Amino acid sequence: MKRFKSIAIDGPAGAGKSEVSKILAKNLGFLHVDTGALYRAIAWYMLNNSIDDKEMHNKLDKMKIELKFQNTEQLLFLNGVDITDKIRTQQISEAASQISSFGFIRDFLLSTQRNLAKHNNVIMDGRDISTIVLPDADVKIFLTAEVHERALRRMKQLKENGKNCNFEEILESIRVRDKNDSTRKIAPLKPSKDSLIFDTTGLSLDEVVSKLLKYIKGVI
Repeated sequence: MKRFKSIAIDGPAGAGKSEVSKILAKNLGFLHVDTGALYRAIAWYMLNNSIDDKEMHNKLDKMKIELKFQNTEQLLFLNGVDITDKIRTQQISEAASQISSFGFIRDFLLSTQRNLAKHNNVIMDGRDISTIVLPDADVKIFLTAEVHERALRRMKQLKENGKNCNFEEILESIRVRDKNDSTRKIAPLKPSKDSLIFDTTGLSLDEVVSKLLKYIKGVI
C-alpha cells in the first residue's frame, strides 16, 4: 500500500502559512489543506445563522463541510455552497479563533483533516498540525514573523480582497489572537520539538518559498 507524504506547517496569524503552503504545494504536486478554513466555515455558519456558543454543539450535525480541489487549490463548501471567498473577513477571523478553543469542534474536524493526509500527499497548515493533527508528518515547519510585519501582510491581503481595514485594529486583533491561540488549554499554538522554526521577517515571498523548498526536498 502506497504511503503518502505529509508536510505540516504551523504558525501564528499573518505568518503567511496559507500563501506559502499553496505555492509549495504547486511546486511539489501536493494538495494544500488550509485547516483554518474549516474553522472559518463553522464561524461563518454561526454568524450567518445567529447561533451562539451554547447552541453550537447541537448544530454541528446540520453542517456538511467539504474540501474540494481544483488542481492543487482548495475550495471550501458548506452544505453544498461554495464559501471559499466569503470567509476571509476580520469578523470571521476573530470568531474562528474563539471557536477553535472548543474541544468538541476540534474533535469534529480532526478526522476530516487526517483522512485527507491518509489518502493524498498534502501540505497542511494551521495551528496544531505538527503537534496534534499530523504528529508523524514527514516535514514539520513553524512559520513565524514579527507581529507588525504580520499585521501589514494581513492588511495588504484584506485590501487586495476589497475590504476596508485599519492597521491599528488589525495589529491589536493579531496580538489578541496570538495570546488566545498560544494560551488555550486545548491544542495551543506552539512548535513541536522537531519542527524547523522559520522566521520570515524581512524576507520576500519568493525567498521564503525558495528556502523552504530546498529544506523540504532535503528531507523527503
